[in-house]
Amino acid sequence: MLNRYDRSPHPVGEAEVRYLDGDFRVVRPGAYVRCAVTGEPIPLDELKYWSVDRQEAYATPAAVLTRLHPDRAG
Repeated sequence: MLNRYDRSPHPVGEAEVRYLDGDFRVVRPGAYVRCAVTGEPIPLDELKYWSVDRQEAYATPAAVLTRLHPDRAG
């Protein structure tokens, strides 16, 4: 719980993230990253899907499949 003396601002805007195997590292603080397929913002605390090789995030498993197999998108 934050108290009235805590002056730490909540991150806002888009974060810059380095995607690692099984984890990610925030390079520039922010509240979200964008899905590489849909463009929708993904709050960092909800980020579950990304590509280490492509260094991009995905909002849903369907977005991952679309990116990896565009010929199967539908």
